[in-house]
Amino acid sequence: MVDIEKNFKHKEYAPLEGMCFKLREIEHIKNQANDWELRLQFIESHMILVAASGQGWLTIDGQFTELRQGSVYVCTPGELIEAAAHSFDERGFYYLRFDVMDDEVSSAHSMQIIKKNSPFPAKGEVIVTSPVSVNTLCDTINQYLQDEDHLKRFRGQILFQELLHTILQDAHLEQGNDSETALDYIKGYIEQHYQKELTIDHLAKVGGMSTRHFMRLFKKRYGCSAIDYLAVFRIEQAQQLMRSGGQNRLRDIARHVGYHDDTYFRRKFKQVSGVPPAAFMQNSRKKIVAYDFPNIGQLIALQINPFAAPADHPWTGYYKRKYHMDAVLPLSSNQWIKREEIRLAEPDFIVGIDTLVSPEEQEMLRKIAPAFFVPWVKNDWRTHLRLIGEFLDKTVTAETWLEKYDRRALFVREQVKHVFKDDRLLILRITGDRYNVLGSRSLGTVFYDDLHVLPVQGVDLLSQNQQITPDQLANFDPDRLLLIVDEDIQSQLSWQTLMNSKLWSDLKAVRNSRVDFLPSYPWVEYTAFTHELMLDEVLKIWRDRA
Repeated sequence: MVDIEKNFKHKEYAPLEGMCFKLREIEHIKNQANDWELRLQFIESHMILVAASGQGWLTIDGQFTELRQGSVYVCTPGELIEAAAHSFDERGFYYLRFDVMDDEVSSAHSMQIIKKNSPFPAKGEVIVTSPVSVNTLCDTINQYLQDEDHLKRFRGQILFQELLHTILQDAHLEQGNDSETALDYIKGYIEQHYQKELTIDHLAKVGGMSTRHFMRLFKKRYGCSAIDYLAVFRIEQAQQLMRSGGQNRLRDIARHVGYHDDTYFRRKFKQVSGVPPAAFMQNSRKKIVAYDFPNIGQLIALQINPFAAPADHPWTGYYKRKYHMDAVLPLSSNQWIKREEIRLAEPDFIVGIDTLVSPEEQEMLRKIAPAFFVPWVKNDWRTHLRLIGEFLDKTVTAETWLEKYDRRALFVREQVKHVFKDDRLLILRITGDRYNVLGSRSLGTVFYDDLHVLPVQGVDLLSQNQQITPDQLANFDPDRLLLIVDEDIQSQLSWQTLMNSKLWSDLKAVRNSRVDFLPSYPWVEYTAFTHELMLDEVLKIWRDRA
């Protein structure tokens, strides 16, 4: 029997003194039409991905994660890796491959390249404190290593050591301490072994800590007990099976996700989902159309996978991978074709947005199936969710979701309040040549309403897009700045112009290195699902910041 406790290794920095590093390859992908892909493979050398721009995903030993701009991803030999990325701008995307040599495993006369069980102290995602510095280093290294001058190529290797130092320093800040590293490991362990009988004593042993200490730390970090987290994860896996459209029996689904007592499974399912499993399965078979983009995020919060949804949604790929929505009917952007596709599909219900669908089109869609068009302008996102829930007879599900969201928001607020303190935040989105300040009718609602972060004076919280000029940005002069730059060329040019201006460098947030970045999607959507994701993103970026 494998000793799980010995398998868990805390990340230590002491072995670095006995290591040597050699950069073998660096590739800078930018401004290209084709996607970058790394086919599924067991890698034989160490690898770093620097997500300077673009969108993409990465799997490490079967664990899926979305690539996030401003983060670095470290993979080690022997891991099963697959990755893809696209939509790069001039900042691009960097792929580095390097060798690690350790004199502790070498012979008496030479150092050996590590091919497995790497002691390299950073693995997985590392959120760097200064993405601009990392990108600049990568760009310089790339230029030097392509030069014919041997001294410049040597200089490139020296700068690579500097890059590793920067990444390891940020990884060290992110880890905080050994107990937090152990908790992250245990959380991943639960997600991999949820089908097995897991007890508090067993999970505490996995993390190498006492049961009492483990119970206290887990709840403090994640806002729930380990057993509650296991239950929610199991029910979510059961929901995925129910949505898949198969003919699995409830008993078989319960066994698959780790429950051998049918009564207990039904009770936990209703507690987590708000409805009994039989009702959930029945509702999952209904064909519900998400007519407009925001409806996808609203329906997912109601535990509904849309039967049909817009095909050109920028985040469609994420939904497919995360929620197994490969069977979703892709709807055309052409209104007439879209209506005909829906008619032929014979849906049970249609959900849209009143301001995005003309009254004439709404009437024609109602002749196909019962339809509801969310009254958008006069209602906030919570009311949007409740109204859809009422229309689809999912009121209990909506209220259960909102209660869970509010508990999560309270937990996140306590985790990051020491970071924001009395700092005033400005959320800025650059779209084309426009600079828009986001208020409470956007993802700003998560920060201003739910996390109680203070907005910069002058922000119109009731406006969805408060347009300003660069000069007005200087007048706001925020303590912290959260920046979203759209992916199109004009938006990127506007960002480059702003970034190279004296006005930008003089901003308080820039001088104090308190500027953070988010990609355009899915964060610009005003939906329940997006806001729940934003809470998790807040923890990833700010929980351990000083």
